[in-house]
Amino acid sequence: MSSISLKPGDSHYGPTSRAFTLARIQLGVMLIWAPLPFGAVYTWAWASITIMTLLVLFLWMVGSVRSGGLRIGYTSLYIPIGFFLAMGLVQLVFHLTLTPEATKESLLKLATYSVLFFVVIQLFADSPSQTWSRVGFAVLMFGFIFSCLSILQFLWNPARILWVQHDLATPFGPYVDHDHYAGLMEMIIPISATYVLSRPKHDPLNGILWFGVLVPVVSLLLTGSRGGFVAVLIESGILAWVVIWRNPLPGRRMRVFVTGLALAAVAAVFFWLVPNYVMNRLGTVNNYVSETSRGFRPNLWKSSFGIYWDHPLFGTGMGSFATAFPPHQLEVSDLVTEHAHNDYVEALAETGLLGGILILAIAALFLVITFKSLHIQLKRDPGWIQLGAGISCCGLMVHSFVDFNLHIPANAAWFALCAGLATLSGRAIPRRSGKLPGG
Repeated sequence: MSSISLKPGDSHYGPTSRAFTLARIQLGVMLIWAPLPFGAVYTWAWASITIMTLLVLFLWMVGSVRSGGLRIGYTSLYIPIGFFLAMGLVQLVFHLTLTPEATKESLLKLATYSVLFFVVIQLFADSPSQTWSRVGFAVLMFGFIFSCLSILQFLWNPARILWVQHDLATPFGPYVDHDHYAGLMEMIIPISATYVLSRPKHDPLNGILWFGVLVPVVSLLLTGSRGGFVAVLIESGILAWVVIWRNPLPGRRMRVFVTGLALAAVAAVFFWLVPNYVMNRLGTVNNYVSETSRGFRPNLWKSSFGIYWDHPLFGTGMGSFATAFPPHQLEVSDLVTEHAHNDYVEALAETGLLGGILILAIAALFLVITFKSLHIQLKRDPGWIQLGAGISCCGLMVHSFVDFNLHIPANAAWFALCAGLATLSGRAIPRRSGKLPGG
Protein backbone atom coordinates (compact mmCIF):
# COMPACT_ATOMS: atom_id res chain seq x y z
CA MET A 1 0.00 0.00 0.00
CA SER A 2 1.49 3.31 -1.05
CA SER A 3 1.44 6.52 0.95
CA ILE A 4 -0.45 9.69 0.15
CA SER A 5 1.55 12.04 -2.03
CA LEU A 6 1.77 14.98 0.35
CA LYS A 7 4.90 17.00 1.02
CA PRO A 8 6.29 17.51 4.52
CA GLY A 9 5.09 20.78 5.91
CA ASP A 10 2.04 20.87 3.67
CA SER A 11 -0.07 21.64 6.72
CA HIS A 12 -2.55 23.89 4.96
CA TYR A 13 -4.13 20.80 3.49
CA GLY A 14 -6.83 19.17 5.60
CA PRO A 15 -6.16 20.20 9.21
CA THR A 16 -6.56 23.97 8.76
CA SER A 17 -9.29 24.00 6.10
CA ARG A 18 -12.71 25.02 7.33
CA ALA A 19 -14.34 22.81 4.70
CA PHE A 20 -12.49 19.76 6.01
CA THR A 21 -13.55 20.60 9.54
CA LEU A 22 -17.17 20.93 8.44
CA ALA A 23 -16.88 17.62 6.60
CA ARG A 24 -15.69 15.87 9.76
CA ILE A 25 -18.49 17.47 11.80
CA GLN A 26 -21.06 16.37 9.21
CA LEU A 27 -19.60 12.87 9.31
CA GLY A 28 -20.03 12.81 13.08
CA VAL A 29 -23.61 14.06 12.88
CA MET A 30 -24.47 11.34 10.38
CA LEU A 31 -22.95 8.58 12.52
CA ILE A 32 -24.76 9.81 15.65
CA TRP A 33 -28.05 10.07 13.78
CA ALA A 34 -27.88 6.71 11.96
CA PRO A 35 -28.62 4.33 14.89
CA LEU A 36 -31.61 6.30 16.21
CA PRO A 37 -34.30 5.30 13.64
CA PHE A 38 -34.00 1.59 14.50
CA GLY A 39 -30.56 1.35 12.89
CA ALA A 40 -31.71 3.23 9.75
CA VAL A 41 -33.48 0.18 8.32
CA TYR A 42 -36.31 2.18 6.75
CA THR A 43 -35.87 3.53 3.22
CA TRP A 44 -36.03 7.18 4.27
CA ALA A 45 -33.50 6.54 7.05
CA TRP A 46 -30.81 4.83 4.98
CA ALA A 47 -31.46 7.33 2.18
CA SER A 48 -30.59 10.07 4.68
CA ILE A 49 -27.26 8.31 5.29
CA THR A 50 -26.60 8.40 1.53
CA ILE A 51 -27.45 12.10 1.31
CA MET A 52 -25.30 13.03 4.31
CA THR A 53 -22.41 10.92 2.99
CA LEU A 54 -22.58 12.78 -0.32
CA LEU A 55 -22.55 16.05 1.61
CA VAL A 56 -19.38 14.94 3.42
CA LEU A 57 -17.83 14.08 0.04
CA PHE A 58 -18.85 17.48 -1.36
CA LEU A 59 -17.31 19.35 1.58
CA TRP A 60 -14.08 17.36 1.19
CA MET A 61 -13.96 18.26 -2.52
CA VAL A 62 -14.54 21.94 -1.70
CA GLY A 63 -11.72 21.83 0.83
CA SER A 64 -9.43 20.12 -1.67
CA VAL A 65 -10.10 22.73 -4.33
CA ARG A 66 -9.56 25.60 -1.90
CA SER A 67 -6.28 24.07 -0.77
CA GLY A 68 -4.96 24.10 -4.32
CA GLY A 69 -5.70 20.66 -5.74
CA LEU A 70 -7.49 17.34 -5.40
CA ARG A 71 -5.09 14.89 -3.75
CA ILE A 72 -6.21 11.32 -3.32
CA GLY A 73 -5.19 8.98 -0.53
CA TYR A 74 -4.75 5.48 -1.92
CA THR A 75 -5.23 2.03 -0.44
CA SER A 76 -5.01 -1.32 -2.20
CA LEU A 77 -8.50 -2.11 -0.87
CA TYR A 78 -9.94 0.17 -3.55
CA ILE A 79 -9.26 -2.50 -6.19
CA PRO A 80 -11.31 -5.45 -4.80
CA ILE A 81 -14.03 -3.07 -3.58
CA GLY A 82 -14.25 -1.61 -7.09
CA PHE A 83 -14.48 -5.08 -8.61
CA PHE A 84 -17.25 -6.02 -6.16
CA LEU A 85 -19.27 -2.96 -7.16
CA ALA A 86 -18.63 -3.73 -10.83
CA MET A 87 -19.89 -7.28 -10.34
CA GLY A 88 -23.16 -5.93 -8.97
CA LEU A 89 -23.51 -3.73 -12.03
CA VAL A 90 -22.87 -6.74 -14.26
CA GLN A 91 -25.61 -8.66 -12.44
CA LEU A 92 -28.00 -5.78 -13.04
CA VAL A 93 -27.10 -4.95 -16.66
CA PHE A 94 -27.00 -8.55 -17.89
CA HIS A 95 -30.12 -9.61 -15.93
CA LEU A 96 -28.25 -12.02 -13.68
CA THR A 97 -30.37 -11.12 -10.67
CA LEU A 98 -33.69 -12.56 -9.55
CA THR A 99 -34.78 -9.22 -8.07
CA PRO A 100 -33.50 -6.19 -10.06
CA GLU A 101 -35.03 -3.63 -7.69
CA ALA A 102 -33.38 -5.24 -4.66
CA THR A 103 -30.05 -5.34 -6.51
CA LYS A 104 -30.35 -1.63 -7.31
CA GLU A 105 -31.00 -0.87 -3.63
CA SER A 106 -28.07 -3.06 -2.52
CA LEU A 107 -25.76 -1.38 -5.03
CA LEU A 108 -26.80 2.07 -3.83
CA LYS A 109 -26.12 1.11 -0.22
CA LEU A 110 -22.80 -0.52 -1.09
CA ALA A 111 -21.78 2.54 -3.09
CA THR A 112 -22.67 4.74 -0.10
CA TYR A 113 -20.49 2.72 2.26
CA SER A 114 -17.67 2.69 -0.30
CA VAL A 115 -17.82 6.48 -0.67
CA LEU A 116 -17.87 6.81 3.12
CA PHE A 117 -14.83 4.53 3.40
CA PHE A 118 -13.05 6.60 0.72
CA VAL A 119 -13.79 10.00 2.23
CA VAL A 120 -12.80 8.90 5.76
CA ILE A 121 -9.35 8.05 4.40
CA GLN A 122 -9.11 11.45 2.71
CA LEU A 123 -10.25 13.39 5.77
CA PHE A 124 -7.95 11.73 8.30
CA ALA A 125 -4.88 10.73 6.29
CA ASP A 126 -2.91 13.86 7.18
CA SER A 127 -4.77 14.99 10.28
CA PRO A 128 -2.74 16.00 13.35
CA SER A 129 -2.75 14.04 16.59
CA GLN A 130 -5.21 16.48 18.13
CA THR A 131 -7.83 15.58 15.51
CA TRP A 132 -7.37 11.87 16.19
CA SER A 133 -7.75 12.51 19.92
CA ARG A 134 -10.99 14.37 19.29
CA VAL A 135 -12.26 11.42 17.26
CA GLY A 136 -11.43 8.99 20.07
CA PHE A 137 -13.04 11.22 22.69
CA ALA A 138 -16.15 11.78 20.55
CA VAL A 139 -16.61 8.03 20.02
CA LEU A 140 -16.16 7.40 23.76
CA MET A 141 -18.69 10.07 24.73
CA PHE A 142 -21.22 8.91 22.15
CA GLY A 143 -20.87 5.31 23.32
CA PHE A 144 -21.24 6.33 26.96
CA ILE A 145 -24.34 8.51 26.48
CA PHE A 146 -25.94 6.13 23.98
CA SER A 147 -25.43 3.09 26.20
CA CYS A 148 -26.60 4.93 29.36
CA LEU A 149 -29.88 5.82 27.66
CA SER A 150 -30.21 2.28 26.33
CA ILE A 151 -29.65 0.78 29.79
CA LEU A 152 -32.25 3.13 31.28
CA GLN A 153 -34.71 2.03 28.62
CA PHE A 154 -33.91 -1.63 29.37
CA LEU A 155 -34.59 -1.06 33.07
CA TRP A 156 -37.84 0.76 32.26
CA ASN A 157 -39.20 -1.95 29.96
CA PRO A 158 -36.93 -4.54 28.30
CA ALA A 159 -39.58 -5.32 25.68
CA ARG A 160 -40.21 -1.82 24.40
CA ILE A 161 -38.34 0.98 22.66
CA LEU A 162 -39.20 4.33 24.22
CA TRP A 163 -41.02 5.74 21.21
CA VAL A 164 -42.73 2.46 20.20
CA GLN A 165 -46.17 1.80 21.67
CA HIS A 166 -46.13 -2.01 21.58
CA ASP A 167 -43.87 -4.75 22.89
CA LEU A 168 -41.18 -6.25 20.65
CA ALA A 169 -39.37 -9.57 20.74
CA THR A 170 -35.77 -8.62 21.59
CA PRO A 171 -35.20 -4.85 21.40
CA PHE A 172 -32.38 -2.89 23.01
CA GLY A 173 -31.76 0.83 22.79
CA PRO A 174 -33.24 2.10 19.51
CA TYR A 175 -32.59 -1.24 17.78
CA VAL A 176 -35.40 -3.73 17.23
CA ASP A 177 -32.92 -6.60 17.61
CA HIS A 178 -30.52 -6.75 20.57
CA ASP A 179 -27.84 -8.43 18.41
CA HIS A 180 -27.64 -5.36 16.19
CA TYR A 181 -27.26 -3.06 19.19
CA ALA A 182 -24.42 -5.34 20.30
CA GLY A 183 -22.89 -4.97 16.83
CA LEU A 184 -22.71 -1.21 17.25
CA MET A 185 -21.13 -1.52 20.70
CA GLU A 186 -18.54 -3.94 19.28
CA MET A 187 -17.25 -1.07 17.14
CA ILE A 188 -17.44 1.64 19.79
CA ILE A 189 -15.75 -0.22 22.67
CA PRO A 190 -12.31 -0.89 21.07
CA ILE A 191 -11.90 2.67 19.78
CA SER A 192 -12.88 4.04 23.20
CA ALA A 193 -10.45 1.71 24.98
CA THR A 194 -7.48 2.44 22.70
CA TYR A 195 -8.18 6.17 22.97
CA VAL A 196 -7.76 5.94 26.75
CA LEU A 197 -4.60 3.84 26.30
CA SER A 198 -3.18 6.55 24.02
CA ARG A 199 -3.46 9.21 26.73
CA PRO A 200 -0.68 10.16 29.20
CA LYS A 201 -0.61 7.49 31.88
CA HIS A 202 -0.68 9.91 34.86
CA ASP A 203 -3.69 11.91 33.65
CA PRO A 204 -6.23 11.90 36.53
CA LEU A 205 -9.10 11.81 34.02
CA ASN A 206 -8.18 8.33 32.84
CA GLY A 207 -10.17 6.64 35.60
CA ILE A 208 -13.32 8.53 34.61
CA LEU A 209 -12.72 7.74 30.94
CA TRP A 210 -12.32 4.03 31.69
CA PHE A 211 -15.74 4.18 33.32
CA GLY A 212 -16.98 5.62 30.02
CA VAL A 213 -15.57 2.52 28.29
CA LEU A 214 -17.11 0.16 30.83
CA VAL A 215 -20.72 1.33 30.46
CA PRO A 216 -21.00 0.27 26.77
CA VAL A 217 -19.52 -3.11 27.77
CA VAL A 218 -22.21 -3.51 30.43
CA SER A 219 -24.91 -2.54 27.95
CA LEU A 220 -23.63 -5.13 25.48
CA LEU A 221 -23.73 -7.84 28.14
CA LEU A 222 -27.26 -6.80 29.15
CA THR A 223 -28.46 -7.50 25.62
CA GLY A 224 -27.76 -11.20 26.18
CA SER A 225 -26.35 -11.32 22.65
CA ARG A 226 -24.20 -14.43 22.46
CA GLY A 227 -22.59 -13.34 19.19
CA GLY A 228 -21.80 -9.96 20.73
CA PHE A 229 -20.38 -11.62 23.84
CA VAL A 230 -18.05 -13.82 21.77
CA ALA A 231 -17.05 -10.88 19.55
CA VAL A 232 -16.08 -8.64 22.48
CA LEU A 233 -14.09 -11.50 24.03
CA ILE A 234 -12.14 -11.88 20.79
CA GLU A 235 -11.63 -8.11 20.59
CA SER A 236 -10.27 -8.15 24.15
CA GLY A 237 -7.95 -11.00 23.24
CA ILE A 238 -6.59 -9.14 20.21
CA LEU A 239 -5.98 -6.00 22.26
CA ALA A 240 -4.27 -7.99 25.01
CA TRP A 241 -2.06 -9.70 22.42
CA VAL A 242 -1.04 -6.38 20.93
CA VAL A 243 -0.31 -4.76 24.27
CA ILE A 244 1.61 -7.67 25.78
CA TRP A 245 3.58 -9.00 22.82
CA ARG A 246 3.61 -6.31 20.13
CA ASN A 247 3.58 -3.02 22.04
CA PRO A 248 6.89 -1.14 21.64
CA LEU A 249 6.17 0.89 24.78
CA PRO A 250 6.24 -1.59 27.71
CA GLY A 251 5.15 1.08 30.20
CA ARG A 252 1.57 0.65 29.02
CA ARG A 253 1.54 -3.04 29.94
CA MET A 254 1.15 -2.40 33.65
CA ARG A 255 -1.69 0.03 32.96
CA VAL A 256 -3.47 -2.60 30.91
CA PHE A 257 -2.85 -5.28 33.56
CA VAL A 258 -4.28 -3.11 36.35
CA THR A 259 -7.18 -2.06 34.11
CA GLY A 260 -7.85 -5.70 33.27
CA LEU A 261 -8.05 -6.61 36.97
CA ALA A 262 -10.43 -3.73 37.61
CA LEU A 263 -12.63 -4.74 34.68
CA ALA A 264 -12.63 -8.35 35.86
CA ALA A 265 -13.80 -7.22 39.30
CA VAL A 266 -16.56 -5.10 37.77
CA ALA A 267 -17.55 -8.01 35.50
CA ALA A 268 -17.82 -10.27 38.54
CA VAL A 269 -20.17 -7.78 40.20
CA PHE A 270 -22.14 -7.46 36.96
CA PHE A 271 -22.67 -11.21 36.61
CA TRP A 272 -23.76 -11.32 40.24
CA LEU A 273 -26.39 -8.60 39.80
CA VAL A 274 -27.53 -9.25 36.23
CA PRO A 275 -31.08 -10.56 35.62
CA ASN A 276 -31.30 -14.34 35.44
CA TYR A 277 -32.57 -14.52 31.88
CA VAL A 278 -29.50 -12.61 30.66
CA MET A 279 -27.21 -15.06 32.44
CA ASN A 280 -29.20 -18.00 31.10
CA ARG A 281 -28.83 -16.70 27.56
CA LEU A 282 -25.10 -15.96 27.85
CA GLY A 283 -24.68 -19.39 29.39
CA THR A 284 -25.77 -21.02 26.13
CA VAL A 285 -22.92 -19.60 24.06
CA ASN A 286 -21.59 -23.11 23.50
CA ASN A 287 -24.91 -24.00 21.83
CA TYR A 288 -24.99 -20.87 19.67
CA VAL A 289 -23.87 -22.41 16.41
CA SER A 290 -25.68 -25.71 16.80
CA GLU A 291 -28.94 -24.18 18.06
CA THR A 292 -29.86 -27.60 19.41
CA SER A 293 -33.31 -26.52 20.47
CA ARG A 294 -34.54 -25.58 16.99
CA GLY A 295 -31.75 -26.16 14.49
CA PHE A 296 -32.54 -22.69 13.12
CA ARG A 297 -29.21 -21.39 11.89
CA PRO A 298 -27.72 -24.66 10.54
CA ASN A 299 -30.85 -25.33 8.48
CA LEU A 300 -30.88 -21.75 7.26
CA TRP A 301 -27.25 -21.97 6.19
CA LYS A 302 -27.80 -25.33 4.52
CA SER A 303 -30.67 -23.85 2.50
CA SER A 304 -28.50 -20.88 1.58
CA PHE A 305 -25.78 -23.18 0.26
CA GLY A 306 -28.49 -24.76 -1.88
CA ILE A 307 -29.00 -21.36 -3.49
CA TYR A 308 -25.27 -21.15 -4.15
CA TRP A 309 -25.08 -24.57 -5.80
CA ASP A 310 -27.87 -23.56 -8.19
CA HIS A 311 -26.10 -20.29 -9.09
CA PRO A 312 -22.41 -21.00 -8.43
CA LEU A 313 -20.63 -18.33 -10.48
CA PHE A 314 -22.53 -15.04 -10.17
CA GLY A 315 -25.11 -15.92 -7.52
CA THR A 316 -28.74 -14.82 -7.59
CA GLY A 317 -28.02 -11.09 -7.48
CA MET A 318 -27.24 -8.69 -4.67
CA GLY A 319 -30.20 -8.22 -2.34
CA SER A 320 -32.16 -11.14 -3.82
CA PHE A 321 -31.87 -13.55 -0.88
CA ALA A 322 -35.51 -13.19 0.22
CA THR A 323 -36.65 -14.09 -3.31
CA ALA A 324 -34.19 -16.95 -3.84
CA PHE A 325 -34.68 -18.61 -0.44
CA PRO A 326 -38.26 -20.08 -0.49
CA PRO A 327 -37.58 -22.85 -3.10
CA HIS A 328 -34.65 -24.06 -0.96
CA GLN A 329 -36.35 -23.70 2.43
CA LEU A 330 -36.05 -26.82 4.59
CA GLU A 331 -38.62 -25.81 7.23
CA VAL A 332 -42.23 -24.84 6.65
CA SER A 333 -42.92 -21.28 7.81
CA ASP A 334 -45.33 -18.45 7.04
CA LEU A 335 -42.61 -15.88 7.78
CA VAL A 336 -40.50 -14.23 5.09
CA THR A 337 -36.79 -15.02 5.57
CA GLU A 338 -34.91 -11.89 4.55
CA HIS A 339 -31.38 -12.84 5.68
CA ALA A 340 -29.26 -15.94 6.24
CA HIS A 341 -28.07 -14.86 9.70
CA ASN A 342 -24.56 -15.19 8.28
CA ASP A 343 -23.32 -12.32 6.13
CA TYR A 344 -20.74 -14.51 4.40
CA VAL A 345 -23.14 -17.32 3.47
CA GLU A 346 -25.68 -14.76 2.26
CA ALA A 347 -23.05 -12.97 0.18
CA LEU A 348 -21.97 -16.30 -1.34
CA ALA A 349 -25.59 -17.07 -2.30
CA GLU A 350 -26.11 -13.63 -3.84
CA THR A 351 -22.74 -13.11 -5.56
CA GLY A 352 -21.47 -16.64 -6.16
CA LEU A 353 -17.89 -17.82 -6.31
CA LEU A 354 -16.60 -14.55 -7.80
CA GLY A 355 -18.10 -12.55 -4.96
CA GLY A 356 -16.73 -14.97 -2.38
CA ILE A 357 -13.20 -14.62 -3.79
CA LEU A 358 -13.46 -10.82 -3.69
CA ILE A 359 -14.71 -10.86 -0.09
CA LEU A 360 -11.79 -13.09 0.93
CA ALA A 361 -9.38 -10.73 -0.83
CA ILE A 362 -10.86 -7.70 0.93
CA ALA A 363 -10.70 -9.39 4.35
CA ALA A 364 -7.12 -10.62 3.85
CA LEU A 365 -5.86 -7.24 2.61
CA PHE A 366 -7.59 -5.48 5.49
CA LEU A 367 -5.96 -7.70 8.11
CA VAL A 368 -2.52 -7.28 6.53
CA ILE A 369 -2.87 -3.50 6.38
CA THR A 370 -4.18 -3.25 9.94
CA PHE A 371 -1.63 -5.40 11.75
CA LYS A 372 1.54 -5.43 9.65
CA SER A 373 3.25 -2.32 11.07
CA LEU A 374 2.18 -2.20 14.70
CA HIS A 375 5.75 -1.70 15.91
CA ILE A 376 5.80 1.65 14.09
CA GLN A 377 2.15 2.56 14.40
CA LEU A 378 1.90 2.31 18.19
CA LYS A 379 4.78 4.69 18.81
CA ARG A 380 2.35 7.55 18.18
CA ASP A 381 -1.00 8.26 19.80
CA PRO A 382 -3.10 8.20 16.58
CA GLY A 383 -1.84 4.68 15.93
CA TRP A 384 -3.71 3.44 19.00
CA ILE A 385 -7.01 4.76 17.71
CA GLN A 386 -6.26 3.22 14.31
CA LEU A 387 -5.66 -0.07 16.10
CA GLY A 388 -8.98 0.27 17.95
CA ALA A 389 -10.76 0.84 14.64
CA GLY A 390 -9.14 -2.28 13.20
CA ILE A 391 -10.13 -4.38 16.20
CA SER A 392 -13.68 -3.01 15.89
CA CYS A 393 -13.89 -4.33 12.34
CA CYS A 394 -12.52 -7.70 13.44
CA GLY A 395 -15.19 -7.98 16.13
CA LEU A 396 -18.04 -7.23 13.74
CA MET A 397 -16.60 -9.61 11.14
CA VAL A 398 -16.64 -12.38 13.76
CA HIS A 399 -20.22 -11.56 14.76
CA SER A 400 -21.21 -11.63 11.07
CA PHE A 401 -20.70 -15.40 11.04
CA VAL A 402 -23.94 -15.74 13.02
CA ASP A 403 -25.88 -12.58 12.18
CA PHE A 404 -26.45 -9.89 9.55
CA ASN A 405 -25.10 -6.72 11.16
CA LEU A 406 -23.61 -5.55 7.85
CA HIS A 407 -27.13 -5.39 6.41
CA ILE A 408 -28.15 -2.87 9.09
CA PRO A 409 -27.35 0.53 7.46
CA ALA A 410 -26.29 2.28 10.69
CA ASN A 411 -23.88 -0.52 11.61
CA ALA A 412 -22.57 -0.74 8.06
CA ALA A 413 -21.86 3.02 8.10
CA TRP A 414 -19.96 2.70 11.38
CA PHE A 415 -18.07 -0.27 9.92
CA ALA A 416 -17.07 1.87 6.92
CA LEU A 417 -15.76 4.55 9.32
CA CYS A 418 -13.75 2.00 11.32
CA ALA A 419 -12.39 0.36 8.17
CA GLY A 420 -11.30 3.74 6.79
CA LEU A 421 -9.51 4.71 9.99
CA ALA A 422 -7.88 1.27 10.30
CA THR A 423 -6.73 1.30 6.68
CA LEU A 424 -4.44 4.21 7.56
CA SER A 425 -2.49 1.83 9.83
CA GLY A 426 1.16 1.44 8.95
CA ARG A 427 1.29 4.63 6.90
CA ALA A 428 3.04 7.87 7.74
CA ILE A 429 1.39 9.07 10.94
CA PRO A 430 1.21 12.85 11.41
CA ARG A 431 3.24 14.69 13.98
CA ARG A 432 1.54 16.78 16.64
CA SER A 433 2.23 19.85 14.54
CA GLY A 434 0.13 18.42 11.72
CA LYS A 435 3.13 17.82 9.41
CA LEU A 436 3.83 14.49 7.84
CA PRO A 437 7.15 12.87 8.70
CA GLY A 438 9.51 11.81 6.00
CA GLY A 439 7.68 12.95 2.88
